[in-house]
Amino acid sequence: MDLSYSAEEQAFRTEVRTWLGDHLTGDFAALRGLGGPGRDHEAHDERLAWNQHLAAHGWTALGWPVEHGGRGLSLMQQVIFHEEYARADAPARVNHLGEELLGPTLIAFGTPEQQQRFLPPIVAATELWCQGYSEPGAGSDLANVQTRARLEPGPDGEQWVVDGQKVWTSLAHLSQWCFVLARTEPGSQRHEGLSFLLVPLDQEGVEVRPIDQITGGSEFNEVFLTGARTDAAMVVGEPGRGWGVAMGLLGFERGVSTLGQQVGFARELETVVERARANGSYDDPVLRDRLAQATVELEVMRVNALRGLSAVTAGSDSAAGGGAASIAKLVWGGWHRRLGELAMQVAGADGLTARGAAYDLDPHQRLFLFSRADTIYGGSDEVQRTILAERVLGLPREPRPTTPTTSTQGAR
Repeated sequence: MDLSYSAEEQAFRTEVRTWLGDHLTGDFAALRGLGGPGRDHEAHDERLAWNQHLAAHGWTALGWPVEHGGRGLSLMQQVIFHEEYARADAPARVNHLGEELLGPTLIAFGTPEQQQRFLPPIVAATELWCQGYSEPGAGSDLANVQTRARLEPGPDGEQWVVDGQKVWTSLAHLSQWCFVLARTEPGSQRHEGLSFLLVPLDQEGVEVRPIDQITGGSEFNEVFLTGARTDAAMVVGEPGRGWGVAMGLLGFERGVSTLGQQVGFARELETVVERARANGSYDDPVLRDRLAQATVELEVMRVNALRGLSAVTAGSDSAAGGGAASIAKLVWGGWHRRLGELAMQVAGADGLTARGAAYDLDPHQRLFLFSRADTIYGGSDEVQRTILAERVLGLPREPRPTTPTTSTQGAR
């Protein structure tokens, strides 16, 4: 793809940069840099107000079609916005799961009624969403979902009644709704018989328990669903066909916001280099070589992400097609994890102790601890490699262990 910017795109970059400079002032100025990975607990209410300020000025849902409340911006304009947003050190937004994941999924698979009900509050950042995929016994094996739902009569018509447990549910304690993958056909297995349900969290059948993390935050949660209810119409796509919807959502997960993420990575790398210069570790030629390698790898990652996004826009790739999404996840997950390790090498002995009482971590300690999970969450490295092997390269599936029969057990 052509990586140069047109005059119109350069003008748009100036517009975004100017707007952020004019509006990240006053009370909002104090939010700069807050809320990154492992720090979602920081100034949530204030960042929500900032998110709603963005919405009021037309800076949410940038790539959504205009008819659904979006801006209808081009891929390169979206990339420019996310790059400038990260360069401005603007606070992490609180509406990522709704705006970047569920919204595009409803546009692609939802009914007109679902779109009318849920898209406007997502654009306005007045309703927040979380993702009910992972389960304690399933790990990254999403097809092993055990949460179940059944249709029963309700006070105002049929309702889905949901029973099960979800885990690692980001920001569930701050969300009003959860999109839940549940098994709705008794006796079904693996990808069959799953449905994609929209479930309100403010009800008696839902219990949310935050999980304390090694970074000191608790953005992840366990969610217990015990007779939780949602209307029969709150199923996206056909009942029993939720796997396709779930995979479509994961395709949206690795969208243009990854370019902004990489600008954030570049800032983190710069702080590591600055620390190395300050404490003299930069004089170590081996360490300096590792810093240079990280810089080169980050630029290659950016170009590869742009290439992958352009292929998706052109219709030649998908979550399970050309494999760009899986490749990108493998690359940035491994790179960021290595950056955390490099930050600790630069810190030396100072990286072994907290700055003060109450587990007061410095940014590089938090980077190291949180980045240990980068190769696991959002689809582990093993899962991404399996997708590439089986769905892209066409390699045979790995044999699954079988349960011995009674006669076989007796023979042993």
